[in-house]
Amino acid sequence: MEKVYMSKDGFEKSKKELEEMKNVKRAEIQEAIATAREFGDLKENAEYHAAREAQGMLEAKIRQLDDKLARTEIVDSSNIPTDAVHFGAKVEVEDLDTGDIENYELVGAGDDDPMNDKILVSSPFAQAFLEHKVGDEVEVNAPVGILRFKILKIEY
Repeated sequence: MEKVYMSKDGFEKSKKELEEMKNVKRAEIQEAIATAREFGDLKENAEYHAAREAQGMLEAKIRQLDDKLARTEIVDSSNIPTDAVHFGAKVEVEDLDTGDIENYELVGAGDDDPMNDKILVSSPFAQAFLEHKVGDEVEVNAPVGILRFKILKIEY
Protein backbone atom coordinates (compact mmCIF):
# COMPACT_ATOMS: atom_id res chain seq x y z
CA MET A 1 0.00 0.00 0.00
CA GLU A 2 1.59 3.26 -1.16
CA LYS A 3 1.84 6.00 1.47
CA VAL A 4 0.51 9.49 0.87
CA TYR A 5 2.66 12.21 2.42
CA MET A 6 0.93 15.31 3.76
CA SER A 7 1.58 18.21 6.04
CA LYS A 8 -0.60 18.43 9.14
CA ASP A 9 -2.47 21.35 7.51
CA GLY A 10 -3.06 19.38 4.30
CA PHE A 11 -4.34 16.42 6.33
CA GLU A 12 -6.74 18.61 8.32
CA LYS A 13 -7.96 20.30 5.12
CA SER A 14 -8.63 16.91 3.48
CA LYS A 15 -10.35 15.61 6.63
CA LYS A 16 -12.61 18.69 6.69
CA GLU A 17 -13.43 18.18 3.00
CA LEU A 18 -14.35 14.53 3.70
CA GLU A 19 -16.63 15.51 6.59
CA GLU A 20 -18.32 18.11 4.36
CA MET A 21 -18.99 15.46 1.71
CA LYS A 22 -20.28 12.94 4.22
CA ASN A 23 -22.42 15.25 6.35
CA VAL A 24 -23.59 18.02 4.02
CA LYS A 25 -23.34 17.00 0.38
CA ARG A 26 -24.72 13.50 1.02
CA ALA A 27 -27.79 15.00 2.69
CA GLU A 28 -28.27 17.48 -0.17
CA ILE A 29 -28.20 14.69 -2.74
CA GLN A 30 -30.56 12.51 -0.68
CA GLU A 31 -32.97 15.43 -0.59
CA ALA A 32 -32.66 15.93 -4.37
CA ILE A 33 -33.41 12.23 -4.93
CA ALA A 34 -36.46 12.38 -2.66
CA THR A 35 -37.76 15.48 -4.45
CA ALA A 36 -37.18 13.93 -7.87
CA ARG A 37 -39.09 10.78 -6.83
CA GLU A 38 -42.16 12.95 -6.26
CA PHE A 39 -42.18 13.83 -9.96
CA GLY A 40 -43.51 10.37 -10.80
CA ASP A 41 -42.32 7.68 -13.23
CA LEU A 42 -38.65 7.05 -12.44
CA LYS A 43 -37.89 5.54 -15.87
CA GLU A 44 -38.30 8.89 -17.62
CA ASN A 45 -37.39 11.17 -14.72
CA ALA A 46 -34.25 13.13 -15.72
CA GLU A 47 -33.97 14.86 -12.32
CA TYR A 48 -33.98 11.50 -10.53
CA HIS A 49 -31.32 10.03 -12.82
CA ALA A 50 -29.14 13.13 -12.50
CA ALA A 51 -29.39 13.03 -8.69
CA ARG A 52 -28.55 9.30 -8.62
CA GLU A 53 -25.53 9.93 -10.86
CA ALA A 54 -24.39 12.76 -8.57
CA GLN A 55 -24.80 10.39 -5.62
CA GLY A 56 -22.61 7.78 -7.29
CA MET A 57 -19.89 10.31 -8.07
CA LEU A 58 -19.96 11.68 -4.52
CA GLU A 59 -19.70 8.19 -3.00
CA ALA A 60 -16.72 7.45 -5.26
CA LYS A 61 -15.00 10.66 -4.12
CA ILE A 62 -15.70 9.79 -0.49
CA ARG A 63 -14.19 6.31 -0.90
CA GLN A 64 -11.15 7.77 -2.67
CA LEU A 65 -10.53 10.41 0.01
CA ASP A 66 -11.15 7.89 2.81
CA ASP A 67 -8.52 5.63 1.23
CA LYS A 68 -6.04 8.49 0.82
CA LEU A 69 -6.43 9.59 4.44
CA ALA A 70 -6.02 5.99 5.64
CA ARG A 71 -2.66 5.79 3.82
CA THR A 72 -1.47 9.22 4.94
CA GLU A 73 1.76 9.79 6.74
CA ILE A 74 2.00 13.27 8.23
CA VAL A 75 5.44 14.73 7.64
CA ASP A 76 7.03 16.68 10.48
CA SER A 77 9.14 19.23 8.63
CA SER A 78 11.21 20.01 11.74
CA ASN A 79 13.03 16.66 11.30
CA ILE A 80 13.93 17.19 7.64
CA PRO A 81 17.53 18.15 6.75
CA THR A 82 17.60 21.59 5.10
CA ASP A 83 20.77 21.26 3.02
CA ALA A 84 19.02 19.36 0.21
CA VAL A 85 15.62 19.26 -1.46
CA HIS A 86 13.04 17.33 0.59
CA PHE A 87 9.33 17.48 1.38
CA GLY A 88 8.25 21.07 2.07
CA ALA A 89 11.18 22.71 0.27
CA LYS A 90 10.80 25.91 -1.68
CA VAL A 91 13.20 25.54 -4.58
CA GLU A 92 14.43 28.27 -6.91
CA VAL A 93 15.81 26.86 -10.15
CA GLU A 94 17.18 28.12 -13.42
CA ASP A 95 15.93 26.49 -16.60
CA LEU A 96 19.26 25.78 -18.32
CA ASP A 97 17.66 25.83 -21.78
CA THR A 98 15.81 29.15 -21.49
CA GLY A 99 17.59 30.93 -18.64
CA ASP A 100 14.22 31.46 -16.90
CA ILE A 101 14.15 31.46 -13.09
CA GLU A 102 11.33 29.35 -11.66
CA ASN A 103 10.15 28.63 -8.12
CA TYR A 104 8.46 25.49 -6.82
CA GLU A 105 7.27 24.33 -3.45
CA LEU A 106 7.20 20.56 -2.89
CA VAL A 107 4.03 19.79 -0.96
CA GLY A 108 1.91 16.83 0.03
CA ALA A 109 -1.55 15.82 -1.09
CA GLY A 110 -4.16 18.37 -0.10
CA ASP A 111 -1.71 21.27 -0.34
CA ASP A 112 -0.94 21.02 -4.06
CA ASP A 113 -1.80 24.02 -6.23
CA PRO A 114 0.07 23.88 -9.56
CA MET A 115 -1.22 27.32 -10.58
CA ASN A 116 0.72 28.73 -7.60
CA ASP A 117 3.80 26.53 -8.13
CA LYS A 118 2.93 24.12 -5.28
CA ILE A 119 3.62 20.69 -6.72
CA LEU A 120 3.10 17.24 -5.26
CA VAL A 121 6.29 15.82 -3.81
CA SER A 122 5.22 12.47 -5.28
CA SER A 123 5.05 13.84 -8.84
CA PRO A 124 7.79 12.76 -11.26
CA PHE A 125 8.77 16.43 -11.68
CA ALA A 126 9.32 16.93 -7.93
CA GLN A 127 10.93 13.51 -7.52
CA ALA A 128 13.70 14.57 -9.90
CA PHE A 129 14.75 17.34 -7.46
CA LEU A 130 14.71 15.28 -4.24
CA GLU A 131 18.02 14.89 -2.41
CA HIS A 132 19.76 17.45 -4.67
CA LYS A 133 21.60 20.46 -3.27
CA VAL A 134 22.23 24.07 -4.30
CA GLY A 135 24.39 24.10 -7.43
CA ASP A 136 23.27 20.66 -8.62
CA GLU A 137 22.02 20.28 -12.17
CA VAL A 138 18.88 18.18 -12.49
CA GLU A 139 17.28 16.55 -15.51
CA VAL A 140 13.53 16.02 -15.56
CA ASN A 141 11.90 13.62 -18.01
CA ALA A 142 8.79 15.46 -19.18
CA PRO A 143 6.29 14.77 -21.98
CA VAL A 144 7.99 17.52 -24.02
CA GLY A 145 11.41 15.92 -23.55
CA ILE A 146 14.29 16.35 -21.11
CA LEU A 147 14.18 19.57 -19.09
CA ARG A 148 17.40 20.72 -17.44
CA PHE A 149 17.54 22.84 -14.30
CA LYS A 150 20.17 24.18 -11.91
CA ILE A 151 19.17 24.53 -8.26
CA LEU A 152 19.86 28.10 -7.14
CA LYS A 153 18.24 28.22 -3.70
CA ILE A 154 16.49 25.93 -1.19
CA GLU A 155 14.31 27.31 1.60
CA TYR A 156 12.12 25.74 4.26
